[in-house]
Amino acid sequence: MGAQRTTTRSRQRGLSFIGVIFVGLIAVAAFAIGGQSVPIFLEYFAIKKAAVKAARDGSTVPEIRAAFDRAAAIDDIHSIAGKDLEITKRNDKIVVSFSYSREIALAGPAFLVYRFQESTQPPNY
Repeated sequence: MGAQRTTTRSRQRGLSFIGVIFVGLIAVAAFAIGGQSVPIFLEYFAIKKAAVKAARDGSTVPEIRAAFDRAAAIDDIHSIAGKDLEITKRNDKIVVSFSYSREIALAGPAFLVYRFQESTQPPNY
């Protein structure tokens, strides 16, 4: 007989069309949530910086609140105001603490909630 051809069947690899659609939907959702989360974290870092600056520059509670409000006006901070700060004194150092939450609407009744709580001085353990 003639030459026998033995071909090995190679298995195809990759994503199916449904797989590509699924991966695309996940990528779009991650991009949308990330796009809404970045400004929230930028505002958090601005709040933290303003609280540290207010604690360093002020010596009384009204001065610290006013310094924070000035920095909030410059850095476009809307989530928290000077009246929301907790101001204490620990070991002759002024400590400014704050806590607040922000949420992102996902779909229907689902929300992604970010809760922030920070102090200008780390807690003593």
